[in-house]
Amino acid sequence: MRFSLRQLEVFLATARHENVSRAAADLAMSQSAASGALKDLESQFGVQLFDRRGKRLQLSELGAQLRPRAENLLAQARELEQALSGREVAGRLQVGATLTIGNYLAVQMIADFRRRFPAADVSLTVANTERVAEMVAAFELDMGLVEGEFHHPDLETRHWREDELQVFAAPGHPLAGRPALSDDDLLGLDWIVRERGSGTRQTFDRAMHGILPDLSISMELSHTEAIKRAVESGLGVGCLSRISLVEAFARGSLVPLAVPGRDFHRHLNLILHRDKFHSAALSEWLSLCQQSWSDILPGQYGKGEQSG
Repeated sequence: MRFSLRQLEVFLATARHENVSRAAADLAMSQSAASGALKDLESQFGVQLFDRRGKRLQLSELGAQLRPRAENLLAQARELEQALSGREVAGRLQVGATLTIGNYLAVQMIADFRRRFPAADVSLTVANTERVAEMVAAFELDMGLVEGEFHHPDLETRHWREDELQVFAAPGHPLAGRPALSDDDLLGLDWIVRERGSGTRQTFDRAMHGILPDLSISMELSHTEAIKRAVESGLGVGCLSRISLVEAFARGSLVPLAVPGRDFHRHLNLILHRDKFHSAALSEWLSLCQQSWSDILPGQYGKGEQSG
């Protein structure tokens, strides 16, 4: 064999960081050793894997074509190493999740996974839908759990579960306790909502079709808890996943507002790279995701309030 797994590690780390120094640090090796490994790999086959633009190294057309194969080959080699050591479900699994999922669902799922497979190490990256999708497409994450909708030719989307947004306010809001809000009521409110690019904002904008341009968006915040605190302080009303509001509704610091004329339902999805090798750890994680809906949700919303 004319290349080594270490050379592939350097190639992939350089593709992620677009810099040999950072790739070397990631792999705990010297910069000169990493540069030498990359140079040897290219010279052995007479190819150029990167276009050098100043200090940045961007994948060449050939490098971009080879990256998924190199990712999969290295993943299979690691799985073989784990099998040889008697640890079938082991190694590092890198999961991405959007804010609602990451803050209210994923941590418990990771705890369950670690109890079942103590040799596996799961890391969690929390970001909005666009960023998680970008990282999965770049092989920086093994998979993503997202709230938003998107289209990417390299990514596979699997429906995971149903969810629903809920409009809410502070208990002392003038419209608290109103049986139902009309469009005129919605137009008279000050809204505190998620930022553009988030799945929650996508669903909110879609639900408010026809009146969206005329809504008073007073604040856009990138954190669910910040929106809840702002609404509790009487700065406006919000619209978030019911999953994130269960505890606040239970203690009475926030109250739901009924908006029967608008559809706030949405899908939560799993996303994977189409060329991603499914290691034993990833396969088991996906299996856990599929069963987690029935394990986590019963009773979570309270009587008569379960979403989906």
